[in-house]
Amino acid sequence: MAGTIYTMCETVILSKIGATIISQCMDCKILTLWTRTLLLNFSPEQFISFKNFTANLEVDLSLFPFPDGEERLVLRTPHSDICMTFSIDDWDNFQQAMEEARYMMEVYNLITKPGE
Repeated sequence: MAGTIYTMCETVILSKIGATIISQCMDCKILTLWTRTLLLNFSPEQFISFKNFTANLEVDLSLFPFPDGEERLVLRTPHSDICMTFSIDDWDNFQQAMEEARYMMEVYNLITKPGE
């Protein structure tokens, strides 16, 4: 629309490991998870739930050979036609970034609590 100004939240980066970056808006608290070809937004509760779900994924049962000869982890989503794929290194970075982001969320929550 002409004349409409869109603004994005002012965010802080909670984690950057490999191709995974996780940021959070300090006002609305929405977390954004970025990878090479993926952008996901979560409330803090949704992020923790997603992190816990992916941490419990059985990697050996989720690896599949791809036509290029590389084995990749396939993460199924609630929509049966949409899956995310990761190389083992990208998956490890993804998991580490989410754990680091969870920790940094707690740190920012402690230092930004009003009235304390």
